[in-house]
Amino acid sequence: MRELIDSDVTAAYQGDPSAGSKDEVLICYPGIWAMIHHRLAHLLYNEGITLTARVMAELAHSATGIDIHPGAQIGDHFFIDHGTGVVIGETAIIGRQVRLYQAVTLGAKRFNVEEDGSLVKGEPRHPILEDEVVIYAGATVLGRVTIGRGSVIGGNVWLTRSVPPGSMVSQAGAVTAPEVAQGRIPNDAELWRAFGI
Repeated sequence: MRELIDSDVTAAYQGDPSAGSKDEVLICYPGIWAMIHHRLAHLLYNEGITLTARVMAELAHSATGIDIHPGAQIGDHFFIDHGTGVVIGETAIIGRQVRLYQAVTLGAKRFNVEEDGSLVKGEPRHPILEDEVVIYAGATVLGRVTIGRGSVIGGNVWLTRSVPPGSMVSQAGAVTAPEVAQGRIPNDAELWRAFGI
């Protein structure tokens, strides 16, 4: 547990040029506060102590504006920058070294219904983010889709389909890894400058 939290603090410190120290990150960053609560809540959730886990998650949500269901699986070196408005659903799976910015939603697209009209519980319905994915502010990723390793999802994107590793998705469209490798990147310098290209 300590190693996971340390890895999150390290990711925030290394991933934010305004971070003055790891102590500053630990004390001042709402994403770290949310992850400390999540790491403990997730442990309780997996042990079947689900009500206590949900209470912990809601306390963190109230304090930080970051809503992470305790069932979400999150890898090491996870960083939520700014954080307000981030939502991560129960069955989301997030790999290693993933970064999210404020107002990102990893949500469900639809819910299956039982014959009596009640919703089916526990089915995988939230996204899978592979390692080293970055999702910028205001993006919404819905459904059991996979965002491939090293992909970048631009701000305010609405995404309901899987994308292969190395993809870059913006409001203007998607560029998949083969297009990047072949040098077929759209000629829009301003758009791609935001992605560091």
